Amino acid sequence: MNYQHIACELDGAFMIVTLNRPDKLNAYTGQMGAEITDAFNRADIDDSIRAVIVTGAGRAFCAGADVSGGAASFDTSGSHGADVFASPNPGGGRFVEAIFNCRKPSIAVINGPAVGVGITMTLPMDIRIAARGAKIGFIFARRGLVPEAGSAWFLPKLVGLPQALRWCLSGRTFGADEALQGGLVSEVVDPAELLQRAKEIAREMTEGTSAVSVALTRQMLWRFSGAPAPFELLDIDKPMSIERGGHADVREGVKAFLEKRPPEFPGKVSQDMPSQYPWWK
Repeated sequence: MNYQHIACELDGAFMIVTLNRPDKLNAYTGQMGAEITDAFNRADIDDSIRAVIVTGAGRAFCAGADVSGGAASFDTSGSHGADVFASPNPGGGRFVEAIFNCRKPSIAVINGPAVGVGITMTLPMDIRIAARGAKIGFIFARRGLVPEAGSAWFLPKLVGLPQALRWCLSGRTFGADEALQGGLVSEVVDPAELLQRAKEIAREMTEGTSAVSVALTRQMLWRFSGAPAPFELLDIDKPMSIERGGHADVREGVKAFLEKRPPEFPGKVSQDMPSQYPWWK
């Protein structure tokens, strides 16, 4: 895909995705959603990519949906509204699914204002860090809309129902420090250090870890953290552990531990996922 609304580059084992409409404060469009979907799908199948980092060009992360169409910006009977809600593949293939299903961990680098879809797009990502001074808002109630991009499911899982209700029902914007206190972001960082810090976090998750183990662990935590009981998980994690126990990754992990050296895991997510995966299908 020829990207028009994002930029995408490789930095070693990391894919850096930059929302790239700085003159519009990186306002979201259907085209941007399609490009984000494509980037995460590429990362999912490329064994050389271990993590995805998403940030924004210029002074904003994403100022929400593009409302340059005026009062009718969300009316899909017109071309502008139709584009805002456009999906590359109606009924599937949307950016939320691409991020959530990606077998590589992702980090949102909130370098500036992130409101509406500009913040909800980060919720399926695994880690969010924010620049000091960044403004965030789940502003849907103040636009006559409802939380989208699955955020009514993601946000309570991340911050708890009381905090999600307070932010969403008021629709107000709030600062990075409040986002940190509420558990939405894990760190608040000086703007000049933000991307470097994201790379450090990515290295923590990818250096010395098995790519297959990370992919499986990410999905297990996301998909079972809200389960009413552990029994379905127990039906999966035991046979998966047994199958993984005979894999070269595990032999290498134990050998490296005994030899007191960093492991060099041979497993690849493109070909070494266990037979239980994907268990939800």
